[in-house]
Amino acid sequence: MSTLQRDHTGTGPERPIRKLLIANRGEIALRVIRACRDLGIATVAVYSDADARAPFVLAADEAIRLGPPPSSESYLRGELLIEVAQRVGAQAIHPGYGFLSERAWFARAVREAGLIWVGPPAEAIEAMGSKTAARQLAIAHGVPVVPGTVEPVHDAADAVRLAESFGFPVLLKAVAGGGGKGMRVVHDAASLPLALDSARREALNAFGDDAVFIEKFIVGPRHVEIQVLADEYGHVTALGERECSIQRRHQKMIEEAPSVALTSELRARMCRSAIAAAKAAGYVNAGTCEFLLDAQGNYYFLEMNTRIQVEHPVTEFVTGVDLVQWQLRIAQGEALTLPELVEPRGWAIECRITSEDPANGFLPSTGRVEYLRVPAGPGVRWDAGIGIGTEVGLHYDPMLAKLIVHAETRALAIARMQRALADLTIVGVDTSREFHLRMMENADFRRGEFDIQWLERELPGILAASAPQGTLEVAALAAALLAHQERIQPPVTASTAPTPTAVESAWQRAARQDALRR
Repeated sequence: MSTLQRDHTGTGPERPIRKLLIANRGEIALRVIRACRDLGIATVAVYSDADARAPFVLAADEAIRLGPPPSSESYLRGELLIEVAQRVGAQAIHPGYGFLSERAWFARAVREAGLIWVGPPAEAIEAMGSKTAARQLAIAHGVPVVPGTVEPVHDAADAVRLAESFGFPVLLKAVAGGGGKGMRVVHDAASLPLALDSARREALNAFGDDAVFIEKFIVGPRHVEIQVLADEYGHVTALGERECSIQRRHQKMIEEAPSVALTSELRARMCRSAIAAAKAAGYVNAGTCEFLLDAQGNYYFLEMNTRIQVEHPVTEFVTGVDLVQWQLRIAQGEALTLPELVEPRGWAIECRITSEDPANGFLPSTGRVEYLRVPAGPGVRWDAGIGIGTEVGLHYDPMLAKLIVHAETRALAIARMQRALADLTIVGVDTSREFHLRMMENADFRRGEFDIQWLERELPGILAASAPQGTLEVAALAAALLAHQERIQPPVTASTAPTPTAVESAWQRAARQDALRR
């Protein structure tokens, strides 16, 4: 009997995790640490020199230096991460998102080293890691896909012929892609050869693979994704949808759950398609199926993200399910106890707070967080990787934190997010806070009338809008509070913050955490 076919009636772990290494940084590392504490699992953080005094390092039970700031010399060193896990006596590795989280070779290497991989099998990552392979799998199991090729296209003449059979416009997409790299919209046959050459070069530079395929370009769709959990006994549950259409340059800015575009009937159909895709891939652990949804209610499978998503908190808010805890429980061999379909309760919205200046074309901003006031209250969640004294550089993704709210209705959730954003103050680095405040005031957004191209069309007008009421007052209050703080207590600085050691006593750990609280 195969692993996926064997029965499991118990609820306890078959492979207990006592200590976990987190192969990531920032807010997702802190999120995993919190889940581990709830489950009684000790944590080991790994860090680059740029993150030596970061909050996630201070919060972990142990902290191990990896190397210099470049990811290639720190967080992408898979063999070193495995060696560190073995050296400190960790039973498992959680990859978070980004970095090595969707690298099949790393998942395989972790398991071959005798460690528990908190994620899907390497075979499932491979099956869904190639967009063309994922399309073929979806088609074979009755999951609708956008009309397009199932194999990469290399020849310009073939590309033109295929594109004409689908009808322009078409979309060129990198087989190994993500984040908009190797992607081009082509409106006519004359433009396609040059676009194909450009997309292939970009894909090669970004992913080491120049393979590109063609899809029919769906005009004005929404980006809707379905969260799934799967255990190793063949049980798969779908936890509803997330609306992720507010995007800039193919990067999500705001997410919410549920979606205004879905009825209960459509939600059930999309969830069952996601379950079918997960089962087809032999999927285990947390994953997300991404779909395009057109104005007529037709949906098309795009890909499966074989990891926890940045936007998972909105699903947690509307379902009451701790997804990261379930990742850990499934990795330990527990069986799912959730129903096949989980209906949402209330409404949740997430704003990604990034170190970017919207007024200057979202240019990256660097500096030191001199003052931080975090929103609080019922239905407000702050998942962050920063604290007072955090140095924000250019080495990694610009996301500083996620601000998430939950309320009974969408209108109340928007109002709660407005209040939370007004309460948020970050001094020392430019952030996207102002952009999000203006979004909450936008009439189209408030009505739920948008698609994945909407933000690109409307962004100039949004940024040109007058500042929301109260912005100047909040800024003045922040300056006053900062001045008062500096009079009564010097801020934590890079020179005064403690340096973590590889092996720490309880007293040393307490000292690190006290520095974080200050």
